Amino acid sequence: MFTGIITAVGRIADAQPAPGGLRLAVDAGGMPLDDVAVGDSIAVNGVCLTVIALRPDGFEADVSQETLNCTAGFAKDASVNLEKALRLSDRLSGHLVSGHVDGVGEVRRVDKVGDNRLLTVTAPRELAKYIARKGSVAVNGVSLTVNEVDGVEFTVNLIPHTLQATNLRLSEAGDRVNLEADMLARYAERLRQFDAC
Repeated sequence: MFTGIITAVGRIADAQPAPGGLRLAVDAGGMPLDDVAVGDSIAVNGVCLTVIALRPDGFEADVSQETLNCTAGFAKDASVNLEKALRLSDRLSGHLVSGHVDGVGEVRRVDKVGDNRLLTVTAPRELAKYIARKGSVAVNGVSLTVNEVDGVEFTVNLIPHTLQATNLRLSEAGDRVNLEADMLARYAERLRQFDAC
């Protein structure tokens, strides 16, 4: 479980085919790893990955083909948002993020508004129904509040701190981003479906 508050921006140092998917070597970008052990979870661009080896400057993780089929952003040299798993004693500054990406969206526009940026993203139709105005969404693992929704498009406001602390500062129209809807919306839909049976 994660909060969507990014610890560091790292880099995919290497990405090699491996049986069943891809083996990543991730440069941790200054994120301390002294409390990380093999078997721990780290969110990489919003995707919960298991540390399989530690390196002097980062860690290694395997990504299954199933995960590769529904995510983006694991190419060699790609900038990635990193967050360690939540401890029960941690503050929940963002929202509850599982690290199970729901789908890939596309950045439609990036508009400058003072020192902020408005990021407009098109979500897959099957995911858009979970994204509500003033609700929460994780974009590349970053916990954000939805400002506006129009059909399958939604807009979030990136404040200067978010721009400085995440790879969303690099966003351009046409970029693919990992999206995770607020888990409460998914549970609400399941309850509604079950009651309708």
